[in-house]
Amino acid sequence: MNALRLAALLAAFATVSVAHLPVADAQTAATLGRPAGPTRQVDPKVPQPGAQGKIFPLGSSWVAVSLNGKPFTGERPSFRLDDQLRATGFSGCNTYSTTAYPLREQGLAVAPFAVTKKTCDKAAMATEQAFLMALRTSGKWDIQGRNLIIKSQTGELVLERSL
Repeated sequence: MNALRLAALLAAFATVSVAHLPVADAQTAATLGRPAGPTRQVDPKVPQPGAQGKIFPLGSSWVAVSLNGKPFTGERPSFRLDDQLRATGFSGCNTYSTTAYPLREQGLAVAPFAVTKKTCDKAAMATEQAFLMALRTSGKWDIQGRNLIIKSQTGELVLERSL
């Protein structure tokens, strides 16, 4: 019996015309003590559409040029960050994958790496260790011409855009 009454009540409300409902406007909202318009403030740190803030170039491939001013020799490490925030590349001896998050104000956070276990000569292993440490401890990034510069706790890693 109660279910029947509830169904009749709902049917009555469904037939009310939308034209009979009051329209809320800025003046009505102000008289009720609520702010007119959107109630959320825009965070000035987050680049807005049309703003001049730099956006991390997802889907681009990069090859390492130098670490702390010292150029890489031999087969150079690489870095690619896709639109799913999955970073992959060659680290000097092995290949790696991780998740990397471009943050506000040109920050970059890199998760722990998954690295293959190939053994190389001592120089290649040292290069790989330095490269991965620079990526893992990254703090800020910047684009200057064709170069991606990643500043970390261990120094500055410069990568050049590749094909």
